[in-house]
Amino acid sequence: MSQKQFVTAEGLEKLHAELHQLKTAKRKELAGRIQDAKELGDLSENAEYQEAKNEQSFVEGRIAEIESMLKNIEVINHTNSGIVQVGSTIDVEFNGKKQSFTIVGSNETDPSAGRISNASPLGQAFLGHKAGDTANVKTPMGTITATILSIR
Repeated sequence: MSQKQFVTAEGLEKLHAELHQLKTAKRKELAGRIQDAKELGDLSENAEYQEAKNEQSFVEGRIAEIESMLKNIEVINHTNSGIVQVGSTIDVEFNGKKQSFTIVGSNETDPSAGRISNASPLGQAFLGHKAGDTANVKTPMGTITATILSIR
């Protein structure tokens, strides 16, 4: 059995939109490209045909991946309980520098936007803590101590 995938309501909507686009528009586009390439003749030396078939394989794989995720998805219903959990946005201090992070599922991570995975070392270090707690984060450069300033 697959592991639960945490996702925000916004992330779930994006997955459904991507799945719909792949199943409708992208499949139709690729079918047309494959048909056009077949009409060019010898398929063994037809680069357009091979490229379209490769892209079709990728699209079908992504469709299967999204469908599998959707079977094991849990939408984050964040409540501000005062404890860091998936869906929490936290303000932390590392070595005098303040940063904000939102703890999200692994499918929605975007470190440059401050969205970190609950499965990442950083996300795992914060889960279950309260404002004022310190969390030790193991990194390749050693252990870093972070103070949780606030949770929202």
